Formats: sequence, structure tokens, C-alpha cells
Amino acid sequence: MGEEEAVAEENGGLKVESGEQNSSWPTMRFDVSPYRTHHFSKQFRTARNPNNFLKGLKWSPDGSCFLASSEDNTLSLFHLPQDGGDSNGYGVPVPEEDSYGASLLVNEGESVYDFCWYPYMSVSDPLTCVFATSTRDHPIHLWDSTSGELRCTYRAYDAMDEITAAFSVGFNPDGTKIFAGYNSFIRVFDLHRPGRDFGQYSTLQKNKEGQAGILSTLAFSPTNSGMLAVGSYGQTTGIYREDNMELLYVLHGQEGGVTHVQFSKDGNYLYTGGRKDPYILCWDIRKSVEIVYKLYRATENTNQRVFFDIEPCGRHLATGGQDGLVHMYDLQTGNWVSGYQAASDTVNAFSFHPYLPMAATSSGHRRFAIPDDDDEDKNDLQLKADENCVSLWSFYEENNTYDENNGVTSKSHLQNVTGEEEIALT
Repeated sequence: MGEEEAVAEENGGLKVESGEQNSSWPTMRFDVSPYRTHHFSKQFRTARNPNNFLKGLKWSPDGSCFLASSEDNTLSLFHLPQDGGDSNGYGVPVPEEDSYGASLLVNEGESVYDFCWYPYMSVSDPLTCVFATSTRDHPIHLWDSTSGELRCTYRAYDAMDEITAAFSVGFNPDGTKIFAGYNSFIRVFDLHRPGRDFGQYSTLQKNKEGQAGILSTLAFSPTNSGMLAVGSYGQTTGIYREDNMELLYVLHGQEGGVTHVQFSKDGNYLYTGGRKDPYILCWDIRKSVEIVYKLYRATENTNQRVFFDIEPCGRHLATGGQDGLVHMYDLQTGNWVSGYQAASDTVNAFSFHPYLPMAATSSGHRRFAIPDDDDEDKNDLQLKADENCVSLWSFYEENNTYDENNGVTSKSHLQNVTGEEEIALT
């Protein structure tokens, strides 16, 4: 794991200048379910929009906070407490009240398509505390995560000289450019030159080969190999060179439009997930001919984007689904390891903390109340605390000891996805 640690450190995973990082990766246990440390739900529900729900979340590169996107066009920023979570190791049940409020709210004018952090963001340097958003009918916005002010905008124009919105957005590993996906186009903006100056690259060749349709997601190789993966609603994933956007090859096999792509920590494998597709596909990009294996998740009946994530050590992948379960997979074998119930509705995002044995989940989906003229109370949505919510989870570490008498190894913590009790560890 030494090489993987060094790679991650070079690419922002541990690039925290405020002294928050550990000297080595935590070795998390995945055979034991994590325990909930914080929970947030009420602040996402208002009388004006009781049907509001979460759409995704991402940790900042320095691990000091996370950003959550919701259906009401709002991005909420939550800072991690000083202790990094609850210090007693007992966890908390699903509370009726939120653990604490958001530190910052950013309101966009329309639906948020995508958002991403600046790769070298660190709370010790306020100039780096920014994130980019792509929004329907709006240009790309660069927001200050400290003050909530709009730093600058990056505008793309179509053939009619009208502003066109990006469907996906991401910083290159150097943090000098913003890559954005449009309909059959990739546009590249210089971070230090906001405005309408950009480079434009078509993903369709003259012979009509390549990638067509909305480019909904993109990811860069973490090993500085200069490779960029772009997913399309045309059910394809393209691998490009970052420097000149040369198309290297196209991957076919997803049953639905590709909604999320992510490289392995060593950059040799690519994982792709699609809309209404129950499988995450693993590709060996050194061969790119056939699928290595498939990882199941319950997403065949939802139109939502469901985000997965790979732990800092690069050994395990976690993903949610519409059944409210989080599944853990061993990436060396492709085998299922464990799972736990994270919410009562769709878990649409799972994100590992960049250096602590923690993770965050967001859940929710759109609900429709059935009108009832006889009883107006039935028209109101009655949501439970673990629906349309965000939760923080802490994992047990390999060197931890467990005391069955203090409740750490209670049944609620040691249940696998089948509901069977696991053996208590001492």
C-alpha cells in the first residue's frame, strides 16, 4: 500500500497543510458495520419545500468539511467537528433533531448538475477554499467556501452565441484548468482566466465515431498519467488524453446512461456506473477489451444518479442503492464483503473521508402525496428521520479492541446485510 499512499498524497488526498493528516492511512474494518456519529435531516425540510431531498455529497480534499447538494438548488457546507466525530465509539441512533446546522448555504438559480472541490483546497489557505458548480441554464460558478461569495464565472457559448450549461465539471490534477462536459463537447477553461475564453473539443469524430450525447461525468487518473475518463448518457465511457483530448478508446457495456466514473488508486482500473443499471463495471484500462467483473447494487428501478467511492487505501469500494443499503466490495476479487442499512430510502451518495476512518452518506428521492379531499392531513408527507437525510459514519480500525459490555459491539453495529448477527469480537 506504500505506493498507493504516495500517489494519493501527490494528488490531494493528503495535501493538507494545516497539520490535520495522519502519517499513515487508517486500516478500516469492513466486516463490522460502521456506527453513526452525526445525522442531518430537519434542516433540509421546509414548509415551502417539504419534498426536498439530497442529491449527493463530497468531502473536501483536506477533510475539514463536506458539501451536500439538494433538490432545492442549494449546496450546504458542513464542517467536521474538532474531534472528527463522537469520541466514545458508541454511535447514536437516528435522532429527531440534527446534530448541528450547516456552516454555509449557497443558493443556485436552477437545478445543480454537478459540483467539485478545488483539488488542493486547505483551510489553512483561504485562497484555495473554492468549489465549482454547473447549473441548468447558467455558466460554471466558482464559489468561495469560506464566505459563500461568487469568485468568478466560466461561460460557454453555443453556435447561436447563447450560454450553454455544463452537465459535468472537474478540475485537472494540477488544479490549473476546469474541464466541463456538454452535449458531445468537452470545453476546457483556464482557472485563472474566467469569462468566455475556453478550448473546445468535439467527442464525435468526422466519421461519426466516438461519444455522442450528454457528457454527464468525468474523472482524471490519480497517477498523473494524463488520462481522462468521460461518461455519456449514450451508454459509453471514453478515455482521452488530457493534454490534447485525443480519444484513445471507447468502452461499451453499460445498460443505462453513464452517471459516475472513478479510477482506482493505482490508475490501472476504471469503475463505471449507470442510470437504471444494477451493476458497477470494472475495466482494466491497460486492456479495455472486456469487463473484469461486475458489482451489484439496487439501482435498476431509479432514475437517480447513485455515487460510489473507493476508500483511501484503494482496496474497497462502497455504494448505496434504492434499498437504503450500503454495500462494500473487495476490489482485488470483486467479492461482496459486507453491508449495512444506512437509510430507509435511496442512498444516492457514499463518500469516504480522505484520511480518517469515516464516511458520509446522503439519501432521498422525490415523493408524491396522494390527494385526499376527506383528510387534508394525509396530503402532507410524513418522513422519518432516516429519510431525505445525511449521516456521518465511523469505521472500526484493525488495531481497535472491542468490549462487548460497553455496547460497542451491540447487535445494531454487528449486523450484515442479510440481517444475521455476526460474531462479537473481543
